[in-house]
Amino acid sequence: MKEIINNQIESIYKKIIEYRRYIHQNPELSFKEYNTTKFIISKLEELHIDYKRITETGVVALIGKGTNCVALRADIDALPILEETQLSFASQNYGIMHACGHDIHTAMLLGVAEILKSIEDNIDGCIKLIFQPGEEKIPGGASIMINAGVLQDPIPLAIFGQHIYPATKTGTISINSGPFFASADEIYWTITGKGGHAAQPHLSNDPIVTAANLINYYQSMMTKFRNPLKPGVLSITSIHGGSATNIFPDEVKMMGTLRAFDEHWRSDMHNLIINKSAELALLYNCQCEVKIEKGYPALINDTKSTEFVLNTANKIFGTDNTMIIDPVMFGEDFAFYAKKIPAAFWFLGVNPNEGMMPPLHNSKLSPDETAMKNGVLMMANIAIDFLDNIK
Repeated sequence: MKEIINNQIESIYKKIIEYRRYIHQNPELSFKEYNTTKFIISKLEELHIDYKRITETGVVALIGKGTNCVALRADIDALPILEETQLSFASQNYGIMHACGHDIHTAMLLGVAEILKSIEDNIDGCIKLIFQPGEEKIPGGASIMINAGVLQDPIPLAIFGQHIYPATKTGTISINSGPFFASADEIYWTITGKGGHAAQPHLSNDPIVTAANLINYYQSMMTKFRNPLKPGVLSITSIHGGSATNIFPDEVKMMGTLRAFDEHWRSDMHNLIINKSAELALLYNCQCEVKIEKGYPALINDTKSTEFVLNTANKIFGTDNTMIIDPVMFGEDFAFYAKKIPAAFWFLGVNPNEGMMPPLHNSKLSPDETAMKNGVLMMANIAIDFLDNIK
């Protein structure tokens, strides 16, 4: 079957390219992927693959039969980014772009679907293909699909997923056993003071200087309230306040993110940010309201599933192209699947020459399309190898 898989990839590669470019040209935001879902369903119907809708824009397909089941997942949503790639198939939806590779993930899983369907009679078990919406937006499409029963009827014994990575070269697979992606929380601050004339600071309560001191204090929190051996990030990414050079505003708003691998420290930081922000604001006669939207948990790769991925990757690409890498502070809602069943998630290299390539979530990101062959090869072999190994 592996020889058939290899040959099939070459024969359907142009089709996978077409899938990717169509999806890239027609991106849709999280939980609004209506046309993307229609496209996925149309391709599954052409292949006579059984499927059902899970949530408004989620789809799950089944190939093969039997109690033993393995799941493969791809995310389908895009980002609110104005594309600047100048590609001939650049986004036609202004201000929306597949800048995180979900177009590639979806096209690859459709390619995997076609290959596995062609050898369905020889598959001893069931392969569940999950086309998941809303990875980029809290609460995450994975959590919603799990609640809707995507991991039921049948229950997968394990789930696997992959993500393009511009930092590694085409032809490589990178993974880490245990903690791989961090938890990701969104934080919103509203600092309220008393506006007034900039020439009379003694008659106002300045929320701007309050915000500046809060930002500085958060850096101290990261060093004084965190075990230095445990990774953590608190980043302020947006600050808005004021409208003129001679006026203190009444209000300043900030946004940021907290990333962690340790759940206890994550929870402690939530409380510290809320309490210390209010206390520090009072020093400037201001008030600070903090809203924390708890996002995805840390993605913890199952040890045995990770070893399985490494073994499969070594056989396909060789040990020189299969790497253990350090955890990253990205967030990924695949973590919700990993909390329910054994799971492994890896990076697929998409940099053709190891030179500088725009990173994920960049308006100029243009991954190497030939890497899709490697991703399809990896996912198809993972499914077959897994079912063969549990006979």
